[in-house]
Amino acid sequence: MTTLGLIGLGRIGAFHAETLTGLPELDGLVITDERTEIVRQVADKYGATPVYSVEALLSSGVDGVVVAAATPAHAELTLAAVERGLPTFCEKPVASTAAESARVAAAIARSGVPVQIGYQRRFDAAFAAAKAAVASGTLGPLHTVRSTTMDPAPPPMDYIKGSGGIFRDCAVHDFDALRWITGQEAVEVYATGSVQGDPLFTEYGDVDTAAITVRFDQGTIGLVSAARYNGRGYDCRLEVHGFDDSVAAGWDQGVPVHNSDPHTEFPTGTPHHFFMDRFTDAFRTELSGFVRVVQGGAIEGATVADAVEVAWIAEAATESLRRGAPVRIEEVRR
Repeated sequence: MTTLGLIGLGRIGAFHAETLTGLPELDGLVITDERTEIVRQVADKYGATPVYSVEALLSSGVDGVVVAAATPAHAELTLAAVERGLPTFCEKPVASTAAESARVAAAIARSGVPVQIGYQRRFDAAFAAAKAAVASGTLGPLHTVRSTTMDPAPPPMDYIKGSGGIFRDCAVHDFDALRWITGQEAVEVYATGSVQGDPLFTEYGDVDTAAITVRFDQGTIGLVSAARYNGRGYDCRLEVHGFDDSVAAGWDQGVPVHNSDPHTEFPTGTPHHFFMDRFTDAFRTELSGFVRVVQGGAIEGATVADAVEVAWIAEAATESLRRGAPVRIEEVRR
């Protein structure tokens, strides 16, 4: 018998509630949120057990915890669960800054409690196949890896205000994918960006469109493109180029592009609407993996240590945008 607790019922939290209640290996789900009416609604919809405080959830006898609250609460909630000895799944990021993430990671390491971080692309079949191709050696030495994340529209500006910026909130998925796929560590980052949409991006010190170059320690170059406005749909793609071969992920029938080649009909499917429909299967596989962690298995996805390294890349990108110059990871790491 395995019961999980879910803290936070916003956009991703409500989505996780649906996914978790559909997992046959899970016997029960206890949920909470600051908004009592939302707790009642989600509980009624999915047959979860409602409680009305974090303390009540942590004391309810759950075997593990999923943290899906707003980013500023991740560190406190994760540590609260870890202090109870409860295996924890925390949506990215671990904390609002890389330095805070490192401090949280140190506390988790001392506890010995397993904590998995939500980077679901590692569980997407196409991304996993690209990783396997790299591991097989058939691509040869890697020279270029391209990763794209373009949202159809930005989230509410209240969310943007507290998100930490496009590098910490959005492009971290690309940074994690690049680091995971290549098996290499970043040494230098150059980032640029612009605002052509809502002027509040500028007011909040953010951009709505960004490009990032990441130089890795074995010479591979990572190229990341991130955007908040992509009206045709949610665009998430990966290309891995080696001296001997190349592979791609995300070039499926739902890729949100018009193909200008008159000799092919690709793509023929409905464009992906958002990350939740693009990665439905990956989220399910990821959370199933976490249930196995709760039951005593090893973490199959991103660890806290992985998330800290990704946070340093995001930190360097943020600083690079401010300076208008490349920033070495060792400059921001402390």
